[in-house]
Amino acid sequence: MLPCVLVWVGMAAIAEGMGSGNLDPSHLWPSLAFSVSLLGSGLILCRRDFRGDRLLLPIVGMLTGVGLVMVHRLAPGSAPRQTVGALLGMALVLAILVFVRNLRWLQQYRYIWGILGILLVGLTFLIGSSPTGYGPKLWLERSEWYFQPSESLKLVMVIFVASYLHERRLSLACTSSSSGWLKLPPLRQLGPLLLMWGLSLALLAWQQDLGAALVFFGTFLAMVYIATSRAIYVLWGTVLLLAGLAAAYFIFDHVQVRVDIWLNPWLDPRGSSFQIVQALIALAAGGVAGQGLGSGMPTFVPAVHTDFVFVAIGEELGLVGTLGTIGLYVLLAYRGYRISLLAKGGFHQLLAAGLTTLLVWQALVILGGNLKLIPITGVTLPFISYGGSSLVTSLLAVGLILKISDAKRV
Repeated sequence: MLPCVLVWVGMAAIAEGMGSGNLDPSHLWPSLAFSVSLLGSGLILCRRDFRGDRLLLPIVGMLTGVGLVMVHRLAPGSAPRQTVGALLGMALVLAILVFVRNLRWLQQYRYIWGILGILLVGLTFLIGSSPTGYGPKLWLERSEWYFQPSESLKLVMVIFVASYLHERRLSLACTSSSSGWLKLPPLRQLGPLLLMWGLSLALLAWQQDLGAALVFFGTFLAMVYIATSRAIYVLWGTVLLLAGLAAAYFIFDHVQVRVDIWLNPWLDPRGSSFQIVQALIALAAGGVAGQGLGSGMPTFVPAVHTDFVFVAIGEELGLVGTLGTIGLYVLLAYRGYRISLLAKGGFHQLLAAGLTTLLVWQALVILGGNLKLIPITGVTLPFISYGGSSLVTSLLAVGLILKISDAKRV
């Protein structure tokens, strides 16, 4: 109920703040559709005696509701597509919980999911497009609807890695071969895993979608550590990550620009660093309580509804709103990792931990960019930023986590 109230209050606040005072149909139907889908899903799960986690779906509903309100505020023309994405994602969550008996088929066909994910991303080389008409062509387009395959690739790669690590976790944790002080498992154990990981990262780097590559790399390292408890993997993975970032700085011009404006955004405040300067001004203008929904000027920040939606929350809802948003992600992490600890079976434990890490790590990466702690990467803030592919994929991940939590799972 609380997520529904949040959406209705948010829409009313936007109408009041922008001077209209009344909710017109463009405000009403997204609120009504989201409320019906969320309350209907909860009612169906209760009637079917769902025994899984009862707090994760309301938490995600709150985040999704915040996203619908902010997209309607920042880019009203994109609100219908975001609403459709939310409804489709909620339908997938419900379908997984009601119709899917177990998740063994994900484990059994891991190579198929991995190859399909890579092929989808590979298609963008041939028939890719961009909604803006310029920049990297990272989307597949059909009748003016866009799908970003890199979002699904992150999901299927987590499934693949969880399945492979569950099967080989003992051999990966052993130290049967060594090179000096560095002890590693046999190459035949690491080979398939590194091959799938390398191919996916190579595709993402070739497309210059380095933000997605960074998210997957961090998730991959976390899953390997969870499965093996060996810090040496994290150490060498971090070394490889830093080396890769250094190489990207010299290879890709846009990476160099992002690093330079991160280090000193005042070098070109009206040019290349205009976005980050406006973001810092917007955060400062928000103060503790914010300007109020519809009363600020967050649209001065370019691409605010995608890359800098957290900044818009900071300007219009202030420190209170930003801390509340971060708190929801903390709760999401807590419930997700708790489900992983309580899950039956190694694959389900790793899958729940991997999907939770994927969502939380992606949120940390974009929050760090918005707060100027790291260079901006261009990934979306899960459930909140505009982007149908990201929203549907994130909700699909939540559906899988909830299925793992279901005590009736066989």
